[in-house]
Amino acid sequence: MSVNRKIALVTGGNRGVGYELCKQLALRGYTVILTSRDAEKGHEAAQKLNDSALDVSFVQMDVDTPESIRQAAITVNERYGRVDVLINNAGVYLDENEGMLTMDPSILKQTMTTNFFGAYHVIRSFIPLMQKQGYGRVINVSSEYGALSEMSDQGAGAYKLSKFALNGLTQLVAAEIKGDIKINAVDPGWVRTDMGGPSAPRTPKQAAESILWLATIGPEGSNGEFFRDGKRIDW
Repeated sequence: MSVNRKIALVTGGNRGVGYELCKQLALRGYTVILTSRDAEKGHEAAQKLNDSALDVSFVQMDVDTPESIRQAAITVNERYGRVDVLINNAGVYLDENEGMLTMDPSILKQTMTTNFFGAYHVIRSFIPLMQKQGYGRVINVSSEYGALSEMSDQGAGAYKLSKFALNGLTQLVAAEIKGDIKINAVDPGWVRTDMGGPSAPRTPKQAAESILWLATIGPEGSNGEFFRDGKRIDW
């Protein structure tokens, strides 16, 4: 690892948009930390990128488990001493078109655990590595379903609520952090992944490109905002 390279960490990096984010970051010269809850799949994904001469390493991290996140932060601090870019990409979509009051409450609980509390604990654990150097870029991968306007339509309630909460977290953290540390949310659109399905119009590469520009914004760049395709959108 070159000391001049920025360090980027991606959650849920073993497949889909997360894997593409790791690939594109490495192609842009970053040292990339690919994380996933499944150690075997995570190692395989990192090795595949290594085989293409990309600087990617694997650290196991289950975003559903705060202790796993804490241990991953310790490992990253010991290996690298810092994190410059953090992308909260890991997420689940478990809804089956049931109403909020008729779905199994466990669906809402699991969705919030991964999509909201996972990102919350990751931010809490890794922001200190940014604060000690006074620099960092945090990107929360959200969804248009997390917009306030979506709350008046039924369907996908657990997913919508989790992303709505993630958007709120983005704004609250932006109001607290000091120095050249920026946190923003981004809607990557409907993407052809295991989650998005084969009918989605966007490729993972297109989704990654819509996200990665936030990793390179300057000190006067946006903080606590919501974007789609590089343009600010309403919460």
